[in-house]
Amino acid sequence: MERIQAALQKVREQRGSDQAAEQTFSSCLRLGSEVAWENLPRTVADPKLLAHNRIVTAYRSDAAHVAFDMLRTSALQSLRENNWTVLAVTSPTPACGKSVVSLNLAFSLANQKECRTVLIDLDLRRPQIGKLLGAKTSASMESFLAGRADVEDVFVRYSDNVAIASNNRPVRFSAELLASSDAAKALKRVRQKLDPDVVIIDMPPMLSSDDVQAFAPNVDCSLLVLAAEMTTIREADICERKLADKTNVLGVVLNKCRYTPDKYGY
Repeated sequence: MERIQAALQKVREQRGSDQAAEQTFSSCLRLGSEVAWENLPRTVADPKLLAHNRIVTAYRSDAAHVAFDMLRTSALQSLRENNWTVLAVTSPTPACGKSVVSLNLAFSLANQKECRTVLIDLDLRRPQIGKLLGAKTSASMESFLAGRADVEDVFVRYSDNVAIASNNRPVRFSAELLASSDAAKALKRVRQKLDPDVVIIDMPPMLSSDDVQAFAPNVDCSLLVLAAEMTTIREADICERKLADKTNVLGVVLNKCRYTPDKYGY
């Protein structure tokens, strides 16, 4: 009996030692991500440029930010309930406004103090995030995805808890790059180094290339942006089915609506 008790005590001590080591390791990882986050270059977006480009959630001076805040809350609740982190934003065709939605969602999430968000422009053929922000990057997204540039070379902080990786150099054969193991490793580096709560990926339009399908295995869920009076029912149906085959569909956003509900106030 004494031998059994001694063996059990040894197991408890070993378990406690393992738990302590695991806690120490986790603390080191958190500390490392905090340092990496603080060391990212920082800038402030031009309010006039953002307003001109319909980015309304950064400064919230336009009542239109409320719709994006509602989208943020709904999306964040679903992400947390399902333990998802990586959200891809796409559309059936160009000009649906997916990049504008991506930016507004990112800045809206930034208003949640306990939510660290990163946005990555992976619309490699026609990158728009940098243009909308008036940003200039020192390294190309192609270099980052190929492992030739590091996280701090492409990410810039725009507030305490949002960092954005834009791109101003189009990539011709983007699907092959997005389908590569290097691209998956690059996303893993972002998550390990910056430890974001939400990763938003601005992807290309689905019906313009196979880029979304190439990268879809790396994301947890997707958001499909449709343009009112432009996107057809057939286009929406095709894209939703294709997304559902590759990843979880978080929802569908109807953008560019002419009519909004009546105003309300307190």
